[in-house]
Amino acid sequence: MTDVAALAGVSHQTVSRVINGKSSVREPTKARVRVAMAELGYRPNAAARVLATGTSRVIGVVARFSTLYGPAATLAALSDAALAHGFSVNVENIRTLDKKLVEAAIGRHLNQRVAGLVVIAPVESANEAIDSLSGDTPLVCIDADPDRPSELVAVDQELGGYLATKHLLTAGHRTVWHVAGPSDWFDSRDRAAGWRRALEEAGAEISRPITGDWSAASGYDAGQILAGISDATAVFASNDHMALGILRALRESGRNVPQDMSVVGFDDVPEAAFFIPPLTTIRADFNAVATATIELLLAQINTGTRRGERTLIAPQLVSRSSVAPPYVR
Repeated sequence: MTDVAALAGVSHQTVSRVINGKSSVREPTKARVRVAMAELGYRPNAAARVLATGTSRVIGVVARFSTLYGPAATLAALSDAALAHGFSVNVENIRTLDKKLVEAAIGRHLNQRVAGLVVIAPVESANEAIDSLSGDTPLVCIDADPDRPSELVAVDQELGGYLATKHLLTAGHRTVWHVAGPSDWFDSRDRAAGWRRALEEAGAEISRPITGDWSAASGYDAGQILAGISDATAVFASNDHMALGILRALRESGRNVPQDMSVVGFDDVPEAAFFIPPLTTIRADFNAVATATIELLLAQINTGTRRGERTLIAPQLVSRSSVAPPYVR
């Protein structure tokens, strides 16, 4: 480090601040230090940093094991966002987000002296464990309970449900059916709230939601029910996988999309544009969620305080050919 300081023409403390990501160093100075490090082939000793400061350049993430697109995309984006700031990510995937498992995962992270924690907590069962965490630990939650006082970054799920439903109503449909996700997920609850708000504003009939479990199979079951409702002409599915199941069920029943039924999903999975027909959906910006999360966490790491900040990321409607005006016979 002394050689780096000499080559860059700065103090040993300045080199240390650059390595540790402190914001008090001017950008031109940071650039000189990084060039000097590259020329000398200097690599910071992570173990020595932990001994000296008590923390590492690692961010601990706790998440429920899932193959769903949203959680998987969020984890990948978190890794990229952390790397852009010189941090790496260590993920603890657990079976369920109950208090015992979440606390154990957090404990393993803290034993490794992580710089801060991110908990992806889309279900109510994670609340108790998050509340028990010391306020001294930098922490940001993703998609957690919006009614609790914690640092939070989330997609504006209610706005997404509203946009999806409004799009179908604007196309001329008298009302919109809804296939909801599991009732204990905040995402599902808020998307349904947006669906309901759009229908109430339009004075449209509000039917009881059909509940799925995020899978295409549950969407298929819901689609079979919808196929038997002769006056159903539009449906908003709470995610794209359930929308895929709906599309197949409707096709098998002889109801064409969008001529007989318009369908909107949520997430904009990479395959959505290749469904038959291509799926109109709500695009959630998982990169923006990850960037906001890492920036909020780093602010806590640098200041040592939590300020209860919240960031909602607005989703966007992606219009494709699965929506059309209702067919008039």
